[in-house]
Amino acid sequence: MQGLRAGLAVFARRPDDVLRVLYIRPVRQDVAELARWAASRNIPCAEVPTAELDHLAQSMADGGGHHEGLIVVTRPRRWSSVRDLTDALLRERGAAVALDRVRNPYNIGAVLRSAAFFGLHGALFGAQPTASQGGSELASTAVRVAEGGVEHIALVRTTDLADTLARLRERGVQIVGADGHGPTSAKGFRYRRPVVLVLGHEREGLSERVRAQCDAILAIPGSGKVESLNVAVAAGILLAQMSA
Repeated sequence: MQGLRAGLAVFARRPDDVLRVLYIRPVRQDVAELARWAASRNIPCAEVPTAELDHLAQSMADGGGHHEGLIVVTRPRRWSSVRDLTDALLRERGAAVALDRVRNPYNIGAVLRSAAFFGLHGALFGAQPTASQGGSELASTAVRVAEGGVEHIALVRTTDLADTLARLRERGVQIVGADGHGPTSAKGFRYRRPVVLVLGHEREGLSERVRAQCDAILAIPGSGKVESLNVAVAAGILLAQMSA
């Protein structure tokens, strides 16, 4: 896992999953507590030259070399079940976000950061290439961009997002889709808890099957000078409104 805030969030939320820590001199003070803890547990932890960390970051799947001075090797993140998320939403009249084929890891990370910022219970992923090299973990770029937010929300996967949303609706969860050409203005829309906000593919939007499961399709009104907002920007606006 690459990224200063992402790595420190793992240490704060699930330290037992930390296996190895590597960092560079400029972040020594930021990681001092982590380094002391690792030493007390005999977990490998070392300050290394920047070039060495750069090389390791480049060799990691989809990392892109943006390590921000810290790499934390961890056990795989445990994914939650649909049932667990559903129960939490109903019990706490909560909120979650669902991603329908959103592919860009930078967008995914930004959405997850916003979701954590606004206190959502979780993020529901449909079948999509969000994992590193087809593995079970969320893409490391998305984790880094989320700035630690991944550690504060439940992550849930489903092979059939439309079917899962249908079952959530049957349990009384409101399903709200986002679409730049949606028939309902997001301005003044009244959300009903528990609720799931569904965001679609960057170019294609919501799939027809997913759209059919939405109680409302919202559009954010704008000037009309550009066609639509970036999906992560739209998510931030809608999640702020939903949490107001």
